[in-house]
Amino acid sequence: AVTLPLAAHQSRLLAKLENLQPEIKKLAEHLRYEVSVRGKQLGWSEKVARFHFKKNLRRIITELYIRDNCHPFKATLLVWVQIPMWVCVSLALRNCSVGATDSGVQEQFSAGGALWFTDLTAPDSTWILPVSLGLMNLLIVEV
Repeated sequence: AVTLPLAAHQSRLLAKLENLQPEIKKLAEHLRYEVSVRGKQLGWSEKVARFHFKKNLRRIITELYIRDNCHPFKATLLVWVQIPMWVCVSLALRNCSVGATDSGVQEQFSAGGALWFTDLTAPDSTWILPVSLGLMNLLIVEV
């Protein structure tokens, strides 16, 4: 419910970034020509010309990112949400499975299953749950 919309958002952003590459390449070639001409007029060294080219290219690329609202950092949003979720779920599952014996948590898990997994503290011998979880994660990634 949380990661699927973020994955779709990330895919849209990455598509926008990929679609910008030809425009960036064309603008970089034009800028390279302008800096070369300007450098020859003002007598710039190669190092100074390269500095001005990089500075102006960064500015142009930033303007394109702002225009299309597709900064590359926004594409990392999914990772920044998934990492804390994974840590919290891992800690919660560990605390449930290794809970104190006097708390009654293990007794509830050993008798609280359904279908073929009646004991939630025992490993799944059929591998149905781990495989289905892996397939669902693959489906989310592919969608």
